[in-house]
Amino acid sequence: MSREPLDAPFQVAHFGNFWMTDAIRPAAARRVLPTEGYRVETYKDPRNSLRVPVLAAAVSREKLFDTFLDLMSPLGEVVDVVLETSHDNDDKAASHRDLFREQIDQAVLKSVLCDFEDLLLHDGCTGLAVLSGNEPVELQFDEHKLLIVYAHDLKPFQEILKESGVRRNDDMKLITEGEHLHSTDTHWREAFEQLCFRLGVGETAERVNW
Repeated sequence: MSREPLDAPFQVAHFGNFWMTDAIRPAAARRVLPTEGYRVETYKDPRNSLRVPVLAAAVSREKLFDTFLDLMSPLGEVVDVVLETSHDNDDKAASHRDLFREQIDQAVLKSVLCDFEDLLLHDGCTGLAVLSGNEPVELQFDEHKLLIVYAHDLKPFQEILKESGVRRNDDMKLITEGEHLHSTDTHWREAFEQLCFRLGVGETAERVNW
């Protein structure tokens, strides 16, 4: 998994009508063909006897950020946010650091994120999770630029995706299921630090999840 700027062989940005951001590409010997759509499955945690519906969407670049903002709306007026970074990891590292901010007005969060749209779209080492302050619902905009929702009721999110022209396809493969390359650069690292400062996040020892 590369964490360098994309070289010439990986400059192909679109596959049919699906345009990728600069953050990630399938490897040269790709087994997964990137495509737009979403699928629904069940997240299972046997240790806690937990089963939660999960929606995973791949959205074309030109509407990805706006769709992400729209998907935040059902989370409520006050949310928690987790910034995810793997900037300090080497190529073989699979883990990342999480930085947490509790109780921020969703309108304020959206305003800040709009100032860092390019970072969120094009840095392959930056991810984000937004958690509802009212109920156990989590929206992720991960390093692979997938939009992932954990919620007992996925219907509001499915309606938003439908309005964005993103169709359900439970047979689709995600880029994470094949060999792929991440891209980053020092200026994205600097932008990430600025985003952390703007949001006032602090490092958390344990990932907030289900």
